[in-house]
Amino acid sequence: MRKLTALLAGLIFGVGLLLAGMANPAKVLGFLDLAGAWDPSLALVMLAAIAVAVLPFRWARQQRLTLLDAPMQLPNKRNLDRRLIGGSLLFGVGWGIAGICPGPALAILLSGHWQVLLFVLAMLAGMLLFSVLESRRAA
Repeated sequence: MRKLTALLAGLIFGVGLLLAGMANPAKVLGFLDLAGAWDPSLALVMLAAIAVAVLPFRWARQQRLTLLDAPMQLPNKRNLDRRLIGGSLLFGVGWGIAGICPGPALAILLSGHWQVLLFVLAMLAGMLLFSVLESRRAA
């Protein structure tokens, strides 16, 4: 049931990204182009997503178990550190260069565009590199 729920949530998320235009690199780059022809529509999508998530997150903070009886695992770290800021900057630079972020990249992976495949492969390589560096750091 958990895997089916995860699949359903992922499909809904992917369809939402497609409908909102967040899987269109030209639209994303228009949003990031503050000095040119700025397109604020993705900011509205992000604000709407935050508004929709506020009440469920407030409810989730008060729960010990999820609706599927798994332990509730919400982040509890609230401070900004060098790693968080560096990772955010790296993510933003990649988003700005490619015009796409990981969620939409997965949503349009089967579109047949080699650039999306290259982006996803680079993303997976970055995740692998992070995992290797983290295991060395922990040792």
